[in-house]
Amino acid sequence: MKTENATPTDTVGGTGSGTPAPPDRHHDRARRADRADLVAAAAGVLLVTAAVVVGHVIQNRDGSLRAQWPPLLASWDPHLGPGTPAALIMAVLVVAHGPTLAARLPWRGLLAAAWAGSTAWVFSMALIDGWHRGVAKRLTTKHEYLRVIDRFEDIPATLRDFTNHIVIGEPGNWPAHVAGHPPGATLTFVWLDRIGLGGGAWAAVFCVVVGSSGVLAALITVRVLAGERLARRAAPFLVLAPAAVWAGVSADGYFAAVAAWSVALLALAATRRVRFPGVAAVGGGLLFGWTCYLSYGLGLMVAVLLAVPALARTARPVPLFLFGALVVPVAFTLAGFNWWTAYHLLVERYYQGAGGVRPYGYWVWANLACATLAAGLAAVAGLRRSAVAAPGAVRALRGGPPAASPEGRLALLVLAALAALLAADLSGMSKAETERIWQPFLLWLLPATALLPRRGVRWWLAASAIPALLINHLLWTGW
Repeated sequence: MKTENATPTDTVGGTGSGTPAPPDRHHDRARRADRADLVAAAAGVLLVTAAVVVGHVIQNRDGSLRAQWPPLLASWDPHLGPGTPAALIMAVLVVAHGPTLAARLPWRGLLAAAWAGSTAWVFSMALIDGWHRGVAKRLTTKHEYLRVIDRFEDIPATLRDFTNHIVIGEPGNWPAHVAGHPPGATLTFVWLDRIGLGGGAWAAVFCVVVGSSGVLAALITVRVLAGERLARRAAPFLVLAPAAVWAGVSADGYFAAVAAWSVALLALAATRRVRFPGVAAVGGGLLFGWTCYLSYGLGLMVAVLLAVPALARTARPVPLFLFGALVVPVAFTLAGFNWWTAYHLLVERYYQGAGGVRPYGYWVWANLACATLAAGLAAVAGLRRSAVAAPGAVRALRGGPPAASPEGRLALLVLAALAALLAADLSGMSKAETERIWQPFLLWLLPATALLPRRGVRWWLAASAIPALLINHLLWTGW
């Protein structure tokens, strides 16, 4: 299949000016952009280093971080496991052949390969901790959803009574993750159990397989909003995402996929790249409504969703999307669950526990170190290029010449996700564990890697994979 070659704008910071520079001038600009990428990556390394050093000082002094190996919720535990060979092989194969395959495979073949590759990468990382500890038992611990399956025998009655068990001290208060999420999260596993897929192993497989499909949603969205060339270039980084350390096995990977497909369906509807755009718009709305009943914080995904019609320069699918988005809230409200009441009770519960002890002054910046580890240094460099490309793209969307370049449109999509992440950070409701909790936002930072020059792509892929492998082999992450 014929693919597009790199253009001068690919190597000058993604400004998308569309006007080729003279050779010498172009070369100088490319070198400056490359140096700036390295500076951005070095800043990411310094941020992580500072978070580790300062975090250990604070934790050793008073234990207030409630994290044994800050900034990550982890403990020192060097180990190997059955997933070690598979993870190393996956990393080598994607680094060596991922960019070539992404450029040459037919589009549908690329989507299939990306889903399979992402699933294999997440499973292999989880299996470094072994089948039982790393997969089958992860969702059965005292904090997890599977511990309360039997309390949902009468679902309507449980929904009506759900808010009475959120705050610590109430009779039969929910485990941490059940209390910390709307009931849609737990209902997912209740329904799995009812169709015969009960237990930790099936729940883990579901979260990994469905969660990995979020890569497809991101690729489809980038393709319809910014072009196939950039989607193909982002594909290896999405497959080899460092967040796999925490996606396997965590329900947050599943949450990320649901949110991502909501964005993808809205993008398909807005660009009319699907046979029935109205159905896609309603479907996207339904998934966004469900997203808000999986995690309270994922209402912030509205920042990414708002970027879609802005980039497509149409509001046509918005009414149908909003109609679909109302279905799930109305259904839960009629069933007796009040989202707002539950959220305010969750805030109370949050400050009853570790959230009331962990210092905001540390976590408000250390969370970003966690995000750096989970997104990877390539995404950090890509964010720098996104920031460079954004002003020109904004001017173009306002109607000024020239038209927004594909790089500019991608930059705005990525920065919308960054805005959602920063809002979550500043809220104070995300102190620690953000390497896991922020997966729905981190997924949308990874496409920024498409803005990096092709000549160094394998080095950037290695820079993403190696720290992830080290973390998974040196630490016990608990997720």
